[in-house]
Amino acid sequence: MFTRSGLHAIRAMTVLARLEGGAYGGTHHIASSGSIPPSYVSKVLQALVRAGLVESHKGPGGGFRLARPAERITLWETVAPFDGLSQRGGCVLGLSECSEKHPCALHDDWKDIRGKYLETMRRTTLAELNASSTNSPIRDFLTMRVGAE
Repeated sequence: MFTRSGLHAIRAMTVLARLEGGAYGGTHHIASSGSIPPSYVSKVLQALVRAGLVESHKGPGGGFRLARPAERITLWETVAPFDGLSQRGGCVLGLSECSEKHPCALHDDWKDIRGKYLETMRRTTLAELNASSTNSPIRDFLTMRVGAE
């Protein structure tokens, strides 16, 4: 359901959410802890900075950190800069002629699924995701390798 960039963003943000006391995390730490390809992590982090979710600081002791507490950052905000699905209201099959008046075969089901997906993404925070990371499927999701785009 997420693009690779969206997955990498979630992982980077959960790594940053685990840093204590407003500490900055370097790209190598974020890449290795989040199972993100090192060549890709900077691109993801810069997009998160542009979105206002992450702060960066250059120089010794610098790196990246969350711009606000993990309890106030949702998964929706995290993936929105990367995933067209979260922004797209069109046909799941990509048809140009799909509407309430002329629905495709999946229109009604997709409308319900998309609504639940968006509701969950807007409700779930990074703090909640990190709190559930001791759950094996969530932990596996946060640490599995995903190839670079």
